[in-house]
Amino acid sequence: MGNRRYQAIFFDHDGTLTYNNPEKEAYRDEMISLWSGKPFSLPYEKTMKLFALASENRVPWYRTLEDEREFFKRYYRCMLEGEGITEDLAQRSEKLFAELWCNHDRLLYPETVEVLETFHGRGYKMGVISDTSPSLEYTLQQLGVARYFTSFTASSLVGAGKPDPVIFNAALRAQGVAAGDSLYVDDCEREADGARSQGFTAFYLDRTGKAQGCWTISHLGQLVSFVEEWERERR
Repeated sequence: MGNRRYQAIFFDHDGTLTYNNPEKEAYRDEMISLWSGKPFSLPYEKTMKLFALASENRVPWYRTLEDEREFFKRYYRCMLEGEGITEDLAQRSEKLFAELWCNHDRLLYPETVEVLETFHGRGYKMGVISDTSPSLEYTLQQLGVARYFTSFTASSLVGAGKPDPVIFNAALRAQGVAAGDSLYVDDCEREADGARSQGFTAFYLDRTGKAQGCWTISHLGQLVSFVEEWERERR
């Protein structure tokens, strides 16, 4: 404990701990293509437009799990309407919702559990900071890893997204630690940089291995190596 430099380790969610289940995405595309009679894809721009439609101009979009459930029911209905699907609209949108919302729609990266188990076993506080919905903790419970964390900071609940200092400060308060005593890792370079500007030791996770830099890693296991090396040097 005397050699410990960091008290808490914070992780981004999507793209860092988890990734979208490709089988679920394939199911969605296949069903909508079948019902519409034409190929379906969901690029980022289309997703954002559907989110705007489903929000019905509400700010924020959701504050509770129940808000989120109703939001995504509207989201899938808007998705089908946008593809010109009118037959059995209610039934089909409900089918998509039941299959895709918080139903194994995300998977853990292979190294996630090992890294979390290592830090947990050494007594580190751990939290998640994510630009996401109220179901953040719920999705991690489904994946069996929520038990490793003692804070879940979602942009939808604090009213600000990364790299706004508001969300980082909310996460620090939840753990009762200072930024200077905390590590952070994110697969978005801008958000990792934002955390670092607040005083975190922050790493950009680029799983492609193409990015270079002293604060860039390509595998979560390198975070463990960084902490171990720091502790060895000070023994």
